[in-house]
Amino acid sequence: MEELKEYLDYLRVQRNLSPATLAAYERDLTHFLDFAWEQLELLDRPQRLQEVDKYLLRDYLAYLAREGYARSSMARRLASIRGFSRFLFAKGLVDRDFALAVNTPKQPKTVPETMNMAEIKAFLEGSMPGRTEALRARNRAIFELLYATGIRLSELVGLDVDDLDPAHHYVRVLGKGRKERIVPVGEYAMASLHSYCQNYRGQLLGGKESSALFLNAQGERITPRGVQYLIEKCCRLLELHKRITPHTFRHTFATHLLDRGADLRSIQELLGHASLSTTQVYTKVTRSHLKSVYNRAHPRA
Repeated sequence: MEELKEYLDYLRVQRNLSPATLAAYERDLTHFLDFAWEQLELLDRPQRLQEVDKYLLRDYLAYLAREGYARSSMARRLASIRGFSRFLFAKGLVDRDFALAVNTPKQPKTVPETMNMAEIKAFLEGSMPGRTEALRARNRAIFELLYATGIRLSELVGLDVDDLDPAHHYVRVLGKGRKERIVPVGEYAMASLHSYCQNYRGQLLGGKESSALFLNAQGERITPRGVQYLIEKCCRLLELHKRITPHTFRHTFATHLLDRGADLRSIQELLGHASLSTTQVYTKVTRSHLKSVYNRAHPRA
């Protein structure tokens, strides 16, 4: 429908959202609108946006709950619909913001999964997966950079060689909403990156041209799935019986900084969080860790 296309164009041009994020918005909104048209047809009402109201939206959330959707998935879909509803109302395409009075489903408060120092050392110093020395050097550089900076998977695979500043130990990262930030890189990670770039990246290129920092075996930019597969393979190799993802490195980075005295505001800047409340989830991890230590160590715990 034209209104949805106009909204997606607005998100692409004005909000500068990535193609993957736009595709997620389109899936969420198309699913909701298909549900809405079906319900309006059953109610013998015209299938148009003016007929969509808060009651229909609540019915949609109830439908998702019955279908077994997680609350986090329901909350994400509602966020997509809220943005669309605000846009329609601001443009005068509907006479009310139908999502305004609908509450977000309460989310269970979960503590992010992290790695301890032994598990991190196993990743960074243990046997490295890869058929060739070049791939093993690339893999080590990826793991070192994930832990040293806490960058997102999408940010990692989007890095170009020119984003590295070896002289000042920084990397330039393009985050959500294409917001740029500068993140410091520790000496261990920078040494791995230097070794990979100087000695092995050219081997992976194989005569091709690419600005990408991390390449796959075909000399092309590594994909998010490629990094996920690499971590899964490393977990099997190291016999780590724990679900570890690229985001686990991010959680571990933030938690280890907080455990060692870093302030929340600095961690917020390093992670690229728009809101400090997002960063505060890591205080729960630290409290959980302290309680665990107390229970193990105190004679009358």
